Amino acid sequence: MTKEMDYFKSFCKISKAFGTTKKKQELLSLIVEHSIESMKGKAACLFLADERQEFFVPTAQAGLSEGYLHASPMKARQVVKVLEKEGFLSFPDATSDPRLDNHDAKKAEGIASILTVPVRVKDHTIGVLSLYTATRREFDPEEIEFLRALADQGGIAIQNNRLHQRMQKNAVLFLQLASSINSSLDIKEVLNNMTLNICEVLGMKGALIRLWDEDADELKVVASHGLSDAFLEVGYVASTETAARALRGETVVISNAATDKRIVFQDAIKREGIVSMIVIPIRTRDKIIGVMRLYSSVQREFPPDFMAMVEALAHQGGLAIQNASMFLKLQEDKKSLEEDIWSHRSWF
Repeated sequence: MTKEMDYFKSFCKISKAFGTTKKKQELLSLIVEHSIESMKGKAACLFLADERQEFFVPTAQAGLSEGYLHASPMKARQVVKVLEKEGFLSFPDATSDPRLDNHDAKKAEGIASILTVPVRVKDHTIGVLSLYTATRREFDPEEIEFLRALADQGGIAIQNNRLHQRMQKNAVLFLQLASSINSSLDIKEVLNNMTLNICEVLGMKGALIRLWDEDADELKVVASHGLSDAFLEVGYVASTETAARALRGETVVISNAATDKRIVFQDAIKREGIVSMIVIPIRTRDKIIGVMRLYSSVQREFPPDFMAMVEALAHQGGLAIQNASMFLKLQEDKKSLEEDIWSHRSWF
């Protein structure tokens, strides 16, 4: 059997396994295990970027001791820069290559050669896959291409897994919010629970809801979570571009608040540790009554399903306000009716 046919059969087997695995850790383990099996290596490790994209953190491994893995985290930006230029990193003699650190640790671990390839999702490198061999090895083009293809397939599987997990979280959050709305007519309690649930489930730094006060001609804070009092005191008025656009019915996404010219209060944003944000209109029927702002402490991409979710949550908040308003109106009408009935009785 040729090496190409062997790789093809291995790839088909791996793709099938990826398609039937739902748990994240099982999926990550499959990637490293199949890397070792298909490439006849000593060990393999999958590193994924941390939340701030500063380091690659070992997430799944086979054949390496924990002491070796935690010796020195890889700086993500440096590795990505090289990988995007070359497509891979090959170290035939890992125990002496000047591009690598901890030569003695590699010798003690029994590592001779290393091949590292990027794990990509669309155009973004989310991690790296490293294969380790026990004997010195010059990696040929077919081996490099196979490991790169495996890493790409792993990246797609990881992304699909993340999407599945996100959909589950979205469903749980939506049910929590619907339950909260149905269980209370205290609008302040409902909106505070809403900001708390959004931050916890969607991994946001903070959330803020402001409603439009027509008499004062400004947006007033009615609920928040994860934000300092000093930040809440900053006066976000309708004249700011993001608020004005939201009040016209548009959802505004700010990828980098520190550089975006639409952000007026950049100093306050920086002090609060905010990088990305979303501003969503809150509606009751056909009227926009306020805005919901979501803040992230890291620069984030907000995929379409995420945006659809937060817009639906803002709509739910609007429904909660509408329900509470109707309840209060019914109470007032009931009181007026009772007063009218009592006045009629007093005539007799």
